[in-house]
Order: sequence, then C-alpha cells, then structure tokens
Amino acid sequence: MLKGKRVFVSGGAGVIGTELVSKLIDAGATVFVGDLKPRPEHWPKSVRYRQGDLNEITKDELLEFSPEYFFHLAATFERSEESYEFWDENERHNVNLSHHLMDCLKDCTSLERVVFASSYLIYNPELYQFEQAAASATSLIEHAPIYPRNLCGAAKLMHEIELRFLQQHSTAHYTAVSARIYRVYGKNSRDIISRWIQALLNNETIQVYRKEGMFDYIYANDVAEGLLRLAISEATGVVNLGNGNARKVEEVLNVLKLHFPSMKMIEGVSDIPYEASQADMTYYEVLTGWRPERQIEDTIPELITHYRSKQGTSLQQAGIGAVMVSSVSRKVPLLKCIAKGIQKLGQPIQIVGADSNANALGRYFTDSFWQMPRLDQMSFEELLAACVEQNIKYIIPTRDGELTFFSEYKQQLYRKGIHVMVSDPEAVETCLDKLKFYRRGLELGFSVIPTEEQMDHLKASSLVVKERYGAGSESIGLNLSQEEALIHALTLKEPVYQPYIPGEEVSVDVYVQKNGRCKAAVVRKRELVVNGESQITTTFREEALELQCAEFAEKLGLYGHAVFQVMIDQVGGYHFIECNSRFGGASRLSIEAGLDSFYWFLLEAAGSDLEEYPFVRSAKEKRLVRYAEDLIQ
Repeated sequence: MLKGKRVFVSGGAGVIGTELVSKLIDAGATVFVGDLKPRPEHWPKSVRYRQGDLNEITKDELLEFSPEYFFHLAATFERSEESYEFWDENERHNVNLSHHLMDCLKDCTSLERVVFASSYLIYNPELYQFEQAAASATSLIEHAPIYPRNLCGAAKLMHEIELRFLQQHSTAHYTAVSARIYRVYGKNSRDIISRWIQALLNNETIQVYRKEGMFDYIYANDVAEGLLRLAISEATGVVNLGNGNARKVEEVLNVLKLHFPSMKMIEGVSDIPYEASQADMTYYEVLTGWRPERQIEDTIPELITHYRSKQGTSLQQAGIGAVMVSSVSRKVPLLKCIAKGIQKLGQPIQIVGADSNANALGRYFTDSFWQMPRLDQMSFEELLAACVEQNIKYIIPTRDGELTFFSEYKQQLYRKGIHVMVSDPEAVETCLDKLKFYRRGLELGFSVIPTEEQMDHLKASSLVVKERYGAGSESIGLNLSQEEALIHALTLKEPVYQPYIPGEEVSVDVYVQKNGRCKAAVVRKRELVVNGESQITTTFREEALELQCAEFAEKLGLYGHAVFQVMIDQVGGYHFIECNSRFGGASRLSIEAGLDSFYWFLLEAAGSDLEEYPFVRSAKEKRLVRYAEDLIQ
C-alpha cells in the first residue's frame, strides 16, 4: 500500500527510524528523512536526506516534497532520571519540534496519514511502579489513567492532544494515530541491553540495578513493523505498541549469561521504584491483525552479532570545532545568519568573532572574540596556531581586503582540517579588479558593462567613475559628463570609467558548491541604497537572469556565496556591473528566500553531498528593511 507514496520521516536515522526507512524502501516508497545525525552511509541515493535541526525546517521545504505519509519519530529523552539540563532540551526537541512540524504540515493538501511515536510514559506511574518488587506486571490498556511521569512523557501527551485537536478542527483529509511505545532496544541504540552487550564484548563488568524490575522490551525492528502496520490501518487516536510480554531484568541477564558464560556484574544500590509494566496489545491486534512475536531470546543473539561486527571499526568522533568570522565590525545581520545556519545544522558549533578593533560591535553577537592582528602583520603559521588554539575548523572571511589572504592559504588550511568559505585566488582577483572582471566576462561571452582606465576609450556622453578595486561605495560618481568625470576621477586612487546605462540595478546572490556547480540564485531589487549598501531590498523572480548568473559564477570558478550587481536596462537587457565574491550587506534576504549559504557551507565541510539538498525557494517574495536596534545585555 505504500508503493510510490511520498513519506517524510522525522528522526529517521535513529534506532527505530533506520529500521523503518529500510522497510519503506523495500515497500517502494519515496522517502525523505530529517535528522540531526549525518546520513547513514548504507542508504541508497533514492532516500532524500536533510541533516540538521528540524525546528529550522521551513513549510516551503516540506510542502515542496508534498508528503502523503508523515512518521514523527524525532525526539529527545534521558534513559533514567531527567537532569536539570533536560528542561531546555525537552522544550526544543520534544514540545516545540512536534508543534512546529505539524504547523508546517497541518494544511498540506497531499497529506493522508500521520503516525506519531508516543510513549507509555504518559500512563500514571502509580499503576506500574512499586516500592517492593511486584509478582507480575501491570497490563496497561489505552484508556488507563494518565499522569505523565516526566517531562518527556508530558511532551508526548501534549502532542497527542494537538493531533486530536487538528483532527477535530482541520478540514484536511488526513488521519492521525499515536503509538504509545514501550521499552525499545535495538542496533546502534543507547538502550541498556545494547550497552550491556557492548560492555561484555569488551570484557567489562556490567552494573545492574533492581534486577527484579519488569519491562516490556520491544525490538526496534518490531516497532518499525508495528508503525508501518498502523500507518496502513484505519486506526486513529491512541494505540499501545509493545511486546505485550514483560520480562524481568534478571531474565535479560540470564539470556546474556548464555552467550557470555564468564559475565561479570555488580548489583548497585538504587532508590528508584520497581517497575512492572507491559502493553495490553489487544486493541492493536484487533486493528492490525498482528503483534510482535520475537522475544529477547530471539533478538539478543542478533544484537551480539551486530555489535561484534562493529568492534574496532568505530572511530572516536572528532571535535565539532568553531567557526571564525573575520572582520566582524558591525556586521550583526551577517552574524545572525551564520548563527541561524549553525542552529539549522543542529551542532554545537561556536562562533569566534575576529577583528583588529577590540571595540567592534560584532563581538557582542559571538560566543567569543579574538582581537586578530592585521593580516599584513600575521604569517600563515601564526594564523594556524591561533586556529588550533581556539579549535577553529571553519573560516568565513567577510571583507574584500582579506579575501586574497585567505584564498592563498585556503588549500594549506584545508590540509589542516580547516574549511574556508572563499573562492580560489584567480576568481577572487577577477572579482576584486573591475577591469579584469570586464575583460574576463567579455571572454566568457557575457554582457559586462565596458570598463576602461582611459575615458577616451569609451564612446559615451554619460559616465560612471569608480575605484578599480573592491566593491562599490560612496566614492562612486554616477551619470557624469566627461568634464565631471575627469574631476571626480581626481578624488580616487585608481579610477576606472564605465558608460552610464539608465535602468534598474539589481543584486543577485548565488551559492556555488565545491563541485563547481551553482546551487541557487536569488534576484533582489535595491529599493534604497545608502553608502553603497541596500537598506530596503525585495526579492523577485527573473529566471533568465538567475540562469545567467549561475552560469557566470561557474565559469568564473567561484565557490561559496557571491553577489552579482546587474543593470537591467529600459528594454530588459542585462548588463553585469561587478561581482563580490563574499556575502553581501543585504544578502540575508536571500537566505530567508531559501539560498542557505552558511548551512550549505557547513554541510559541505562535514562531507555531505549538496546535490541531496534541493534549493527550495520561498513561495512568497520577501522584503528586507535594515534599521538600528538596541541590544540589552
């Protein structure tokens, strides 16, 4: 029934998710997975993958996929007692995440079915927790009294109620079912059975508490099967999903003892209550005609084989590292964009702001600040030493004057495990030099505004005069007569001349991948420009220009974020003015429109293939208005 269906799975790289995705692939579904973890290497290319925090996924991204089925597995939890730090984690990755994903999908016209991985932790613990060991387990039925025993259980209950609310009020044609799942164990999990097996394979002593406790252990593969069967059933509301056969901790130890005869264990003292719970699977079986049959005796040997095959192959994960943003100055919008990209990736990457000015305002929007020496006073060895000391793994240059420096050392830094978002030296030099940009653009066959060092070489009555090197600024002279142009040129260091072309100047943000292919292009109008930077800018669609900019960027050999300035003349013709091979002052708008430069940069640095991450442009056009804002600390 799922063949050809489009299925979105949140948390699909987890212990249940990997099993579920494999079953969906076998069923012939088109699968889109979102998870904080990197993409599992064994998955086929047909699985669309999005690594990162799903709190940051947009409605546009999800609606572009048009899911018909949604399995919501993503969640966070702590195995024993919840710590004080879990307060914030639960709010973001349980409460907020569930609400956000359904907020994106609640009006999705393609959606047919929602399957939510809930938890038995919703039931009142007084039903199944005791001061003394129980003689038998309590079978929990779906309408048993509820009183969530911790934050995670409360978050699960909240979303069950949200789904019920949507079912009552939504006009969409989807149904929802919440599976209250019991004690899951499986491959690559943090569950106690997996931890014990890995410890015993390493000849370690295992720690045991309250071995008289009874739990409904259900194998992750069976959970995945159970969720699939619920998805294709008519079930709605709440349904138990467990093994239905509680086993004492002591029974688990006895099975392990059969496979590890010399097993060593220590019984610890604990004041936690004895648990004795199991799922009443009667309702589930009526709905689906199935129930899990495999017991710990059947599945533990499979887990032992799995973890034995993993011995000696897993490497310790390298440190995440920090991203250094150079010349932070007053570039608060840029720093916010980078912070958003990091948050979207969902990794604990710190931002190190760097500037030669100790009083740079940008330092108050970073995690730490480095008063960096001037680049003309710093050697590569000194830069590398500073990066190692501050655990910097990523560098984002932000000023024209430093692009050449970082470009020249880009490959050396890469060999040291440091990724720099900058183009190669030739491309950087071409973009910094307007005369060279004109000549190179002409060679490549693009309509670039003629640029000359001598005014006499141009046949134009109205002229533009600007500095040859660097981005446009307040020193530019526009629509000048030849006499005015000569006078203005005296105020510049190295002036160049261009014909003045009436029309509308626009900016085009692009991102070019490591493989040299342009990922995306977004065009925006510059409605108000102050000192060379857009203060009000609005996106619009101009597909022919987007394609030209993408092609031009590729032929120039750019990498990362760049901004083209283009004049659209009065008859709709395009004239390239210049290209800045860095993030622009108002480029944040293009990020909001879907050109996710910093997220993509971090993904590529982590080894992800950006071809798997489609560019999803916002359905609605957006406007950026720059204004002053106070920061209270």
